[in-house]
Amino acid sequence: MSTSVTDLHYVALAVPDLAAERAFFGETWGLTEVGEQDGKVYFAAEASAYPYVIRLRQDAERKTDLIGFTAASRADVDALFAQVRGAGCKIISEPGDAEGPAGGYAFRFFDPDGRAIEVISDTTPRTPRSLARGEAIPTGLSHIVLHTPEPAKLVKFYEDVLGFRLSDWIGTFMAFLRCNPVHHRLAILPGPPALNHVAFDVSSVDELMRGLARMHEKGVTLSWGPGRHTAGNNTFTYYLTPNGNAVEYTSDLEQIDETSWRPTVHEFSPSITDQWGTGRIIPGNVPHAEMMPDKGLWQVPA
Repeated sequence: MSTSVTDLHYVALAVPDLAAERAFFGETWGLTEVGEQDGKVYFAAEASAYPYVIRLRQDAERKTDLIGFTAASRADVDALFAQVRGAGCKIISEPGDAEGPAGGYAFRFFDPDGRAIEVISDTTPRTPRSLARGEAIPTGLSHIVLHTPEPAKLVKFYEDVLGFRLSDWIGTFMAFLRCNPVHHRLAILPGPPALNHVAFDVSSVDELMRGLARMHEKGVTLSWGPGRHTAGNNTFTYYLTPNGNAVEYTSDLEQIDETSWRPTVHEFSPSITDQWGTGRIIPGNVPHAEMMPDKGLWQVPA
C-alpha cells in the first residue's frame, strides 16, 4: 500500500491586483492575515491549526502557484517523494526545509498536467479558536476541484502516487477523492488543466446562509447556490474574488467510514449536482465559467 498524504493544507495564488485580493480574503471572506514574506501574503482560518490556508502574491497574470498537501511525518514526506520520483514526475525540489513563515519539511513536483504540488510536514501550528454563532467565517479549507483533459488518468495518478482513495463518481466525468475521513479533499473534472474553485468549510448551513448575507451586503455577487450537492452531501454557495478566482462556502461535508464505504457512481442529473434545486431557480446563477488552461502550468513557483 502506498503512503498517503493526510490533508489539503493550502492553495497559493498569484493575482494582478494583490491589494484587492488581500482585502477580499482578509476583510470580506473571513480569513486572518498572519504574515508577509518575500512578497507573499499568508492567510489562516481562525478555527484551523494550519499556519496558513491561502497564500497570495502579485503577478501580471492570474495563476495557481502551488497546491499544498500535508504528510504525517518527515518519514512520510520522504516516502511520498520516492513514490513521486518513481512515477517519473518532474521534480521541483527534493525534501528539505520548507519555504514560508511556518517552517516545515517539504518537497515540490509537477503533477501530470503541470501543476506545482508541495507535500509538507512539521509546520509550526497555530492555536485555533472556537467560532461564535453568527461569525460565519471559514473553519478551514475544505477541498479543491481541478480540471484535466483526462480525468481517469489524473484520478489514477493521485490514487497511486499520493495515496488518495476514491469516494464517488458522477457519471464518468467527475471523481471525488479523499485522503482522510472527509468525503473529498480533491475532485476532478474534464476540461483544460485549471483550478476550478477553492472551497472553505463553515460550521453549519446557518453559517453558510449568514455568509451569503454578508457577501450580498459587501457587494459580492453569488455565482451559484445556495444548494446541496449529492456526492458528499455538502451545501454550497459560490462566488468570485476580485481577481476572478472561484471560491465556495460549504458545510456538512460527509465523513467516511473507511472500513465500510463503497464508492457510488451517480448518474448525472441536475438533482445530483443540486439536491434542493435552489441553485438553478435563482436568477443570475452561473455554476462555473468556461475554463482556460492555468497560466501557472509547468512554472516553478516564485
